[in-house]
Amino acid sequence: MAETSQETVKAGILVTGTEVLTAVIRDENGPWLSGRMLELGVELVEIMVVADRPADLLAGLEHMKSAGVDLIVTTGGLGPTADDLTAEVVAEFTGRPLKLDEGMEAKIAAILRRYAATTPIDLSVDAMLAANRKQAMVPDGAVVLDPIGTAPGLAVPGEDLVVLVLPGPPRELRPMWEDALRLPMLQRVLERATPLLSYRLRMFGTPESELASSLREVEAGGLNISNLEVTTCLRRGEVEIDVRYRPAAAAEAEALRDALAQRHAHTLFSFDGTTIDSIVAGLLQGRSLALAESCSAGLLAARITDTPGASGYFAGGVVTYSNRAKTDLLGIDPGLIEAHGAVSPEVAREMATGALERFKADVAVSITGVAGPGGGTEEKPVGFVCFEAITAEGGSQVRSLVIPGDRSDIRERSALVGMHLLRRLLS
Repeated sequence: MAETSQETVKAGILVTGTEVLTAVIRDENGPWLSGRMLELGVELVEIMVVADRPADLLAGLEHMKSAGVDLIVTTGGLGPTADDLTAEVVAEFTGRPLKLDEGMEAKIAAILRRYAATTPIDLSVDAMLAANRKQAMVPDGAVVLDPIGTAPGLAVPGEDLVVLVLPGPPRELRPMWEDALRLPMLQRVLERATPLLSYRLRMFGTPESELASSLREVEAGGLNISNLEVTTCLRRGEVEIDVRYRPAAAAEAEALRDALAQRHAHTLFSFDGTTIDSIVAGLLQGRSLALAESCSAGLLAARITDTPGASGYFAGGVVTYSNRAKTDLLGIDPGLIEAHGAVSPEVAREMATGALERFKADVAVSITGVAGPGGGTEEKPVGFVCFEAITAEGGSQVRSLVIPGDRSDIRERSALVGMHLLRRLLS
């Protein structure tokens, strides 16, 4: 096997298929396999997508070998058609000639006969057997995995590595992966991996640039984070910080979590990856919620009800898009709208109050804003949104801000801000 430290087993995923490379089909296998390897403590070097061309597939295998991986997992290219060449190329790569596995040929034939007997389509069994015979051609010395469909998988020993060849359809790949983990050939590779631990922090309101500055300050303060893999990502308006580490670096990982918590106490809302949706759902237990939305047009209500069990706390909501709806459904004085405008803190406050009273709720949130692309002014540009979250006991959270982006961004981010106002109001 490739020389690795006691703690590190490296792997690469090679996804084959011109239809994947050209985005006709979305790759589900690479991300799924990545998650399984993380669970096993395997360090994933890369995921590569190549076309159904032998030279490209061989180049991908050679590239991953040069990166020093211990395991290459290929997906796809195991069917009976002319462009299904993965087994053939892996045989060339590992220097193992293809041989007919007569036992596997018999298994594939039995599968095809059962299929032909149950389908209403008039099929030639002999023609199918001839076409599928290539699926029983396996590299000499490979361990064959029984097919879930008609394509068997392969575990092929190579020079200093193992190539695991899996079918492309996820419904076939996933159960076959579990079968592969029981193979001694793979177990000898994986038993050298130590657990790869991780945690995820979530922030709302901290720019990535500020977070990067904090990480530099933490290092400058004497905390060695070189043994931690720290990645940050802005996703749906929140910053996610993923920290991965081996058991030997657990102390540094916890020290980093504490340091970020101290520096970003106001914006760090999740220490264990729990989403804002789950947090808000927990805070609303035993309470009833009402919503009044204008520019978000029900997106906050949709997000609230995406969580199972929302019927236990969501009383209801109204989309008061027009001024008349604000007056008729929430009882807002037309004079207030005329004086301050429909998009104003004053109207947001009355919207929240009207929703609270009409639904006889414990908590209410209102959103009113300029989603664009038109309708903005110098005083209230596109993206200007006013929020108010209140409780029947008199608590409140008020925000007015300009949200960047296009119409869709502004509306979706408005719903997110509403979720976080609820969190701050009820925490």
